[in-house]
Amino acid sequence: MPDLAVTPDPTPHPTPDPPPGSLSRRRWASGLAVAVVLPTLLSAGLVVLDDRLDLATQALLLVLPTVVAALVGGLAPAVVAAVLGSVLLAYLFTPPERTWEVAGATNVVGLVVQLAVGLSTAAAVDLAARRARQAEEAETRRRALAAVDRTRTALLAAVGHDLRTPLAAAGASIATLRSDDLRLSDANTAELLEGAQQSLDRLGALVADLLDVSRLRAGAMAVVLQPVDLEEVCARALDDLAAAATVTLGRAADVPDVRADPGLLERVVVNLVANALRHTPGGRPPRLVARRTDGMVELRVVDHGPGIPAERREEVFAPFQRLGDTDPASGIGLGLALSRGLVEAMGGTLLPEDTPGGGLTMVVALRPAPGGHAGLVPGRRERGETPEASP
Repeated sequence: MPDLAVTPDPTPHPTPDPPPGSLSRRRWASGLAVAVVLPTLLSAGLVVLDDRLDLATQALLLVLPTVVAALVGGLAPAVVAAVLGSVLLAYLFTPPERTWEVAGATNVVGLVVQLAVGLSTAAAVDLAARRARQAEEAETRRRALAAVDRTRTALLAAVGHDLRTPLAAAGASIATLRSDDLRLSDANTAELLEGAQQSLDRLGALVADLLDVSRLRAGAMAVVLQPVDLEEVCARALDDLAAAATVTLGRAADVPDVRADPGLLERVVVNLVANALRHTPGGRPPRLVARRTDGMVELRVVDHGPGIPAERREEVFAPFQRLGDTDPASGIGLGLALSRGLVEAMGGTLLPEDTPGGGLTMVVALRPAPGGHAGLVPGRRERGETPEASP
């Protein structure tokens, strides 16, 4: 029985944002631990060096845990560190030592000054750290807004062009057919109708891709998981690609069926092979290679094109990004973004790798179906051929 799975909404219950510059509870707890442990350890070390350091130096050193606690956990742990440091200074190092008595007004003033310096340092360090965190958070928000703005601009530019082009072509064909000033032959009429149909099909595919991307982001994409034969999926995908002249299928005699949605997986293969065909040089067609590795089944789409620099590989999976590809036939840059979303909705991954000798390899990894049989036999598939049956 196929399983019906709906991709979960990644943010079903949004939580309110914390105040700018605020610290997490973990940071606060870590700061409190520092405020207790660090003055204690430092005091133990100063006891060993008691004869070598004067009281002023010891008081100055016991301010350091306050600074560290403020950086780690904020103001409250820093106050704890300052008070604890003053208490340890009074008990261990202020004459008479190892008692709670403080001899002389100078020592009393010294303890008060040490506590005041510690508290002032805690407040100053906490304020500086808070402002630094606020600046970092503001920069993060600025970058996020800039990315959204770039996506919006790319969407308007890409969709604006790709919507106008098929609409204009279909409109021109229909206007010609309706013109009373022209006498069209049956062949010309059929050609115009076919052109209008192709333009409308292209427009429909564009709208379908946009809707699917929206569904994936909203967690509303329905996925029917069932055992799927990779050979059959690849065969249907190659049949859908009118531009695919020759595609080589790799040897994978022990590859089992995968757990996937057959329709969605076919769309993924079509998108990846079409992308590879656009960038691979003539005479070196893409290859489909399937293998089983680390408990997963991998389908590799290998091309020998220019490839993509490692630092820019994740950009190709962003919607409406084509990395300088200006070919109108390449669409609006949704193919790879949609492919990754569909693969992840089926519980798999889609990652780019280098092709040995140059080029790019897209690796689709899916879970094997329970009890799946082997598929995707070796050989070469030419357009129009029927794939060989498994022996």
